[in-house]
Amino acid sequence: MSEKITLDEIRQKIDGLDEQIQALINERARCAQQVAEVKKADDPTATLFYRPEREAQVLQKVMARNQGPLHPEEVARLFREIMSACLALEQPMRIAFLGPEGTYTQTAALKHFGHSVKTVPLAAIDAVFREVEAGAVNYGVVPVENSTEGVVTHTADSFISSSVRIIGEVELRIHHHLLVSEGTKADSISRIYSHQQSLGQCRKWLDTHYPKSERVAVSSNADAAKRIKGEWHSAAIAGETAAEIYGLKKLHECIEDNPRNTTRFLIIGNQAVPRSGDDKTSIIVSMHKNQSGALYSILEPFKSRGINLTRIESRPSQTDAWSYVFFIDFEGHVDDAAVKEALAELDGRVRDLKLLGSYPKAVL
Repeated sequence: MSEKITLDEIRQKIDGLDEQIQALINERARCAQQVAEVKKADDPTATLFYRPEREAQVLQKVMARNQGPLHPEEVARLFREIMSACLALEQPMRIAFLGPEGTYTQTAALKHFGHSVKTVPLAAIDAVFREVEAGAVNYGVVPVENSTEGVVTHTADSFISSSVRIIGEVELRIHHHLLVSEGTKADSISRIYSHQQSLGQCRKWLDTHYPKSERVAVSSNADAAKRIKGEWHSAAIAGETAAEIYGLKKLHECIEDNPRNTTRFLIIGNQAVPRSGDDKTSIIVSMHKNQSGALYSILEPFKSRGINLTRIESRPSQTDAWSYVFFIDFEGHVDDAAVKEALAELDGRVRDLKLLGSYPKAVL
């Protein structure tokens, strides 16, 4: 027995490691405070010290050097929370999101910024844009596309008229549940509330299990969860967070048609972001009316320089009937030489080109 490590010895080792970890976390926090002091000395008006590109670089390094047994993403999430807590020592950031409490957008905000921020629920996507543009919040989080249902049109249209910039992105695996309240009669469900995107993502499942139930689109899944509290014949499609916040029961779990169902969210702010080393750029372009070969004219400058386009969407112009604007995402940063050349050439071919931002690719 003396040659074998005992349970007490293992626990003593864990206690010792915990003590070291705690000391190192606090030392890191003191370093973060010193960084803030240096920045304030350089700029006495500075109040915000969040650097999207720096945070992405730190998380990339964390994942690259991880040797297990914890998964690299799990370790990165721990570091995200440490960085979130260190930033909050000065003043917790205010992050606007499409509310109410319990939406997937709030979950995405906490995934990206950590839990030491103050999340601010707003009733509509354009309200998030307005609050960010006005400086009432530090950043905003808005959904932009889903792997099943495609582009979120309200977000795309808001970028056309807003001056905000994209400063980051986050991807969230979406699991939908059919939720009921304590008073719901499960065998009498005749109405199902959810956001229109979620109803679309669960269409086949609903056709099979509730073909006769009315499907009611509301402003958010959290709103759907709130509505069913007083309706005995209604259910809601929403996620885990909404179920916990509003005290609902999961009647059926993971009802999304596509098990890989993922939504991409954008982080919006008012500043430009330097290169992180693994970036994306987003732009909007509008063509001259009835221009022949318009799509080729847009794509050719990127193709000739080997720049990979990750998304292209068209939306009706808000000023000209039967004209369209194109939303384009591609790999690279606006400060990269090849990207500069491509945008300069493209600018000479289109009526208008608007840079939405260059930002780090989603790490988690």
